[in-house]
Amino acid sequence: MMGPEEFAGLADVSRETLEKFQIYLELLKKWRSSHNLVGVSTLADPWRRHFLDSAQVLMRWREEGPARAAQSWLDLGSGAGFPGLVLAIMGAGEVHLVESNGKKCAFLRQVIRSTGAKARVHQGRIGDIDLLPVDVITSRALASISRILTLGEKFCGSDTEYWLLKGAAAQRELTEARKYWKVDWRFFQSVTDDFGAVLRLRECKRVDQA
Repeated sequence: MMGPEEFAGLADVSRETLEKFQIYLELLKKWRSSHNLVGVSTLADPWRRHFLDSAQVLMRWREEGPARAAQSWLDLGSGAGFPGLVLAIMGAGEVHLVESNGKKCAFLRQVIRSTGAKARVHQGRIGDIDLLPVDVITSRALASISRILTLGEKFCGSDTEYWLLKGAAAQRELTEARKYWKVDWRFFQSVTDDFGAVLRLRECKRVDQA
């Protein structure tokens, strides 16, 4: 089981930032049962299963992403804030959290107030959200890659990238998505799951438009 100090070392976060994550965890435990936020079994190892799993997106971005800093992030289907709210607490930039469940949105807003995270909650269906193009689109456990590309299309500019947390089906999903989308892609092995991956997608265009 991973502890907070080990997480802080691996994710390279400051003591002040770690304290914000501890606040986040206490709120997650408090709100979990009444708001159906995460599986109870995952709270046996939350620093690995939720915080480091989410943080690895920004860790990889900083290693592999473009030289320019990402100014705006969009997290689709944020749920309890993974990965989007974690990225905001780590100082990724302005993070937009899209979630349709009102109770989960209330939880996200409480964490934002308590930690001072630079994030904004958008309650509603993804297709109904009105935002300018963002630099990065993220998601975890939301939908297939092809579906995510479709949902995110309206938020994409010429340089927008997707950074997705995927499980064992990532390769199969990508093969299916490439029937309909032309993408430049790269896999990174997950640091928290032997069967998981962080997937970077860029230059995404529909096949009939490529």
